[in-house]
Formats: sequence, C-alpha cells, structure tokens
Amino acid sequence: MKALKKLSLMAVLCLGLAACKKENQIQPETTLFEQKLNNKAATGSAQAIATGFPEDFESGSKTSYTTASITLSSGSWSLNDALIGNLAADAKNGSQSVRIRNTGILSMNFDVNGADVVSVAHAKYGTDATSTWQLWYSTNSGSSWQQSGSTVTSSATTLSTITFNTAISGNVRFQIRKISGGTARINIDDFSISTGGGTTTPPTTTTPGDNSHLLLGNPSNAVASTSYPENYLMERTYYTSSYSKSRATPNWVSWHIGSSDLGSASRQDDFRADNTLPSGWYQVSNSSYSGSGFDRGHNCPSADRTSSVTANSSTFLMSNMMPQAPNNNQGPWADLENYTRSLVTAGNEVYVICGSYGSGGTGSNGGTTYTIDNGRVNVPSNTWKVIVVLPNGNNDLNRITSATRVITVNMPNTNGLNTNWKTYRTSVNSIETATGYDLLSNVPVAIQNAIESITDNQ
Repeated sequence: MKALKKLSLMAVLCLGLAACKKENQIQPETTLFEQKLNNKAATGSAQAIATGFPEDFESGSKTSYTTASITLSSGSWSLNDALIGNLAADAKNGSQSVRIRNTGILSMNFDVNGADVVSVAHAKYGTDATSTWQLWYSTNSGSSWQQSGSTVTSSATTLSTITFNTAISGNVRFQIRKISGGTARINIDDFSISTGGGTTTPPTTTTPGDNSHLLLGNPSNAVASTSYPENYLMERTYYTSSYSKSRATPNWVSWHIGSSDLGSASRQDDFRADNTLPSGWYQVSNSSYSGSGFDRGHNCPSADRTSSVTANSSTFLMSNMMPQAPNNNQGPWADLENYTRSLVTAGNEVYVICGSYGSGGTGSNGGTTYTIDNGRVNVPSNTWKVIVVLPNGNNDLNRITSATRVITVNMPNTNGLNTNWKTYRTSVNSIETATGYDLLSNVPVAIQNAIESITDNQ
C-alpha cells in the first residue's frame, strides 16, 4: 500500500482538535484491492450518495419471475427469476421490495462513477428457508463480473442492512446473485451506493496536536455531515469515531490514553441512547441488546476514562457500543484493555484505534446472528484494535519511528475464541486489507511501511 500512503498523507482529512497538556504540533506488487484504494485516496474526496440512490424499488412494477428489465428511480435494472414484491410476506421498507428465487439475479443496467461503500437491506421471504447471496460488480459495462466481499446469509424475516467496503473508482455497476436455497426466496431493498466523487471535499487543516484523538489520522476520511451517513464523523471530548447509520455501530473509534486519563472515578453504567445523532437517525437504546446473547461492548472502554464522572459517563453512549460476544468482550478483549492501561501506568502513553467489520457473530444464544434489535443493529463478525505505544513525552508524531511498538489484534466475534489475546495478534496491513481503511496515515510513509507490516511479539 505504498502509493496509498503517499496519497493519503496529502489528502487525508485531519480535523484540528485543541491540544492539551503538551505543545501543539504544526505529518510486493500492488494488488487489485490496493489499486482501488490508491484511486480512492487520490480523489481526496468524501463519500456522497450516488444520484438516484438509495434505490427503494418503489417506483416500478414487475409481477412475474420471467427475465425482464424495468426502469426505477435510479435507472434500468434487470430482474432474472425475480420480481417486485408487495405482499404481506415480503420484507420491505415502504410498500415494495425485490423478491428473488432459485439462483436469480438483480442487476444494474447502468454505471455509476465510483463506489466506496455499498449497503443492501435483505431478509428471507415469509416462512421460506434460509438462503445465501453475493454482491458482484463490473467495471466494463457488464462484460465481466467479480464478487465483492463475502457471501451473505438471509435468515431473518425482517430487513437488516449489510455494508460492503468496495473502494472502486471509475464506472461500475452491481448485481445481487442468489446462490442457494432453491425455491426459497429472499427480499432485497434500499440498495445504496456511496461514492468518493462528490462535490464536497473535506477541508484540510494542520495536523492535530499531541493527545488529539485524530493525531495519527482519520482512517476513513469520515466527515461530520449527514451527506455521509455510513462514514459520519463524531468528535467528542474523550474520543472520536466514524459512525454507520445503517449498521447503528461505529466503524471505528480513536482515542489517546495518558496517565491523567486514569483516575478514581467509578464506573457509571449509565448506558443510554445518543441524542446527538442527526435528526431522524435511529437511536440505539440501553435495552436494544437485551436478550440478544451479545454484550453492549465498548469501543472506547469505560476504564480508559476514569479521570472524572463526566469522562467515564461519556463512554456509555450506545453510539460507542458494538454487539460483542460475551467471551470476546469479557475475555481476551478485556485482558488487552487491561494490558494497555498497564503500559500507561508503567510510563507510556498510547494511541488506540479500534472497530469492527463484517456481519455475523456467535453470542451466548448460539448460532450465527447477523442483526439484533429487530434488524436495526448489525452484529459484526470481527473486532479489531491497533495500539501505538510511546514513552511519555512531547512531539508524539515525530517520535514514532520504525522501532515503535504497535500492537494489532483481529478477534472473531464468537464465544468460542481463545482466552489469550496474544493469539489474535496480526499486522496493521491486514486490518487495512479487511476494512479498506488507511490507518496511521499521518505517520511518515517510510515509517508506516516498517511498522504496519510487522506483527508484535513482545
């Protein structure tokens, strides 16, 4: 990802945060995935919803499964062994959604200019059996196709939304391919494409100062605008995050821990909805995870913010939570959190970025769960964290070298995982490949190349 690093260093959004406690600072062969990310970084622009999207399938009519094309609000779509369903058993937002059977295909007959993120609402039809499907894309007007992301299972009768980090520049079109289930049917609704080709370009500013939560970079170029609902920047006093409206969880959360952040304030346990989310967005409540088999898993931990009651309480907003398997949250994840704080009490300061990706985890109820809260909250398949460790000091960005310790983990969101967090150590590069993010982008490129390719072994 060498070219990505150079481009992101120039184009990355670095929103200035007021420095505290320290002086201000005035930062093998390329794979197809890396080429896409390079192109994405070169645009230097934020995500915007493609014209005509989200496609809600409300404007067209097709009552038979015979292959045919219909014109919808976004353009012409081909439906093969698929129709527009409006029955009570059709899972839908509004009055209609697409219903696909056998190995049917829902396909765009037109291109859009770039696609950073694609989100799709899906469910099984009525009492039909579970089915699986895939997202495919074409960059040559449909002459050839490639799969994007992993195979998705539709097992619930209520719609849930899955997000694909596609990172595609130039002309592209998409299709949904049902690949299993036979005559069992699925519903598809609210197909949305976020592009990097919007007219709004994030403003560039000087690199934030020491202790700032975005000192090391903004991994996804998140923007504090409702035009970017899947990459919505939320800057708080005690941490900063990118939030996904459709997943109802953070994409990532970033924060700094120094000795002054660790005090004697008790755990507040005041889980609550985040009423600062944009108007009209669903607010996950303190009871939304009840009975799901998943913990209300903190991204920025409560125990990292014990300097005051206010600091600790800030971590209990549900916008800081992800559905986390109890044996993940209370096991190796918690142990790594404790270890991280021990590094701080031993005379270090740390910068932490963590998040989740994918869909489908296994909680205490068993089986694979894709969403909770009646399909409103996505259950991730993986939880990840990157920790940059520095001895206490000033000029933090300039003190990161090729010898700086970086701890990176990627844990499956299941109850059957190993209890030792060290089992899940990996490289920053592997997290970037899994998520499409550009981590540590404010660090000089040569140093990134060194520290992002190594797996910690201390």
